[in-house]
Amino acid sequence: MPFTALHPEAGRIDATLPDLGASLDWSRVYKLSPRVALTCPECAWGVHAKHSPNRVRFFCHDGGRPPECSLANESWEHHMLKLEMAGAIRAAGWFAELEVAAADGSWRADVMATSPDSEQRMAWEAQLSPITVEDITARTDRYTAEGVTMCWVSPHKRPPVWLGAVPSVRVRVPEEADESWVVDDGLGSFVSGGWFFQEAELGQFVRWVLRGQLRPWRSLPRHREVMRIVGEEHRWFVRDLWWTSRQSAEAQNAYEREREQRAEDARQREARRQELEAASRERRKAWLATPAGQEAQRRRHEARVQRDAQKLEQKVSARRLRTRREEEESRHRAALRERQVLEEFMQEQRRDAQRQAALQELELRARATAEEWWALLSRPQVEELFRAVVDATWRRERVRVRIPEGGGVAANFAYGIPVHAFNRLYGIVRPCPELLPLSPPAGLSAGLRP
Repeated sequence: MPFTALHPEAGRIDATLPDLGASLDWSRVYKLSPRVALTCPECAWGVHAKHSPNRVRFFCHDGGRPPECSLANESWEHHMLKLEMAGAIRAAGWFAELEVAAADGSWRADVMATSPDSEQRMAWEAQLSPITVEDITARTDRYTAEGVTMCWVSPHKRPPVWLGAVPSVRVRVPEEADESWVVDDGLGSFVSGGWFFQEAELGQFVRWVLRGQLRPWRSLPRHREVMRIVGEEHRWFVRDLWWTSRQSAEAQNAYEREREQRAEDARQREARRQELEAASRERRKAWLATPAGQEAQRRRHEARVQRDAQKLEQKVSARRLRTRREEEESRHRAALRERQVLEEFMQEQRRDAQRQAALQELELRARATAEEWWALLSRPQVEELFRAVVDATWRRERVRVRIPEGGGVAANFAYGIPVHAFNRLYGIVRPCPELLPLSPPAGLSAGLRP
C-alpha cells in the first residue's frame, strides 16, 4: 500500500499531494479506462489508484505481487504515521516526499523533508517492526554518510529499546478523529540539574526540528536516569539522547561545569585544610621539642591525670551514693514488711479476742437459758423423771441405763443429762429446745424426751 507510484509519462507521482507532484489530477489515474500502467517504485509491480473510506488516497498492488515488497507489507498505522509526518513537514514550509530511496538502494526514507532552498534534507522514519540498537544505529549512519539528518518515530505504547540510542521520539496515537498525534517521549528539557520529559503535538515538534529550534543532544552519564510518573507509579528510564533546545543543551553543560568547579573547589579546600593541618602538626612538633613546650606538655599531662582522678572519684562517690540509697530503700522495704506482718498479727489477735468474748457471752446466755429450763422442774420431779427413764428403757429394751450422780447437765448436749448403758452414751434426758442449734448433731441423735 504505497503512497507513491511510477507514471509512464509523468514519472514519480505522490498520492498525498493535490497535483500528485506532477501537475496531474487524481482523476487522471483513478478509475481511468483504459487504466494507466502505474508501477511500484520498489518492486516494479503494477499498482492502481484507490482511496480509503476516509478518502485517504493511495496505490494498491495488483494481484500476484512479490511478497518481499516492503511497501506492500506496511501496516495501515505505518501509512497513517507517514501521512501525518508528511503533512507536518509541509505545514512547516518544507517539501515532503514519501518513500524516497537512495540511488544505490542502501536506504529508503518513509518521508524525506527538503528545505525550501534545497540545501538541507532530513529523513523521517516510522519504525513499527522490532529492530536492534546495532541495526538501527547502522541504518542511521548510512543516512549521515550522505549528509541526511534523521529522526526515528515509534507509535508503540511501550518505549522501544532503541529510543534514546539514535535521534528518535515516541508518539501517542490519537484515539479520536479530532485528536492530534502527540510526542510524549524523546523530547526533553534540562531544568534544575536534571532532564525532564516534555510533550508536544507532532506537528509542533516537526516544525521546531525543521526550524533548528530542537536538536539531538546527549545527556551526560550522571543525568541519563530520568524519573517519570506512569499511571500512579514512579518509574525510571534511561535516556542517552534527547531532542531538546539549545538552551537546555547549554544548561546541562553549564550545570556540569558548575558541578565540576564546585568539586574542584572542594578538592582545593580539602587540600588546603590538609596542608594547614600538616603545617600545624610540624609547628607543634617543633614547639614540643623546646623546654617551654615540654613544660607545657608536662602540665597538660598532670592536668589530664588530675581530671582522670577526679572523674574516677566522682564515679566512686556516685557508686557509693547509689549503694547507700539502695541499702536504705531495702531497709525501708523490710521495715514496711515487718510493720505489715505485725499489723496483720494484731488484727488476728483482735479477731480471736472478739471471737472468745462472743463465745463466752453465748455460753453465759446458754447457761442462763438452761437454768431457766431446769428450774421448771422441782427436785422430786427430776427424780421421778429419772425413774421413768430407767423403767422405760428396761421395759422396752431390757436395758438398764445409768443416771449420773447428781444429775449433771452437759453443755455440749443442749444442757440435757446424758445417760449411758454398756459404757456408751444411750441418750440425752430433757435437752433444752432453744439450745439444740448450739449442740453437736451427733450428740443429740440419741436424745430422750419423757
